[in-house]
Amino acid sequence: MYATPEQLADATGQPAPADAVRLLTRASEDVEDALRTAVYDTDATGMPTDPDVRDALAAATCAQVEYVAAQGGDDTGAAGRWDSVSIGPVSMSGRRDGPTAPDAVDIGPRALRTLKRAGLLPGVIW
Repeated sequence: MYATPEQLADATGQPAPADAVRLLTRASEDVEDALRTAVYDTDATGMPTDPDVRDALAAATCAQVEYVAAQGGDDTGAAGRWDSVSIGPVSMSGRRDGPTAPDAVDIGPRALRTLKRAGLLPGVIW
């Protein structure tokens, strides 16, 4: 987990929700997926050793929690893709943007900008 409930509260200006650990864990997974090709030093537990990188990952994780909350709180990636859906006789409307590939990460714009400013994206595999 790249951020703590206290860091989330500081980032949002609101008390951390009761399920903050779950939200931060899932947001950390999203950030980690976005960093698949990033290169930075880590300790034995896989956490970044550079304080600037550590701060960037915490900020991006908190931003990702906010992004998911703004999308309706569904961190599965299933909700918010259509304005309206009906099953019989099938009707869908208003497709919204989302990841362009099945394995793409739906990461919030502020989280993405934070990672880019920290020099973590785009990553390059050598």
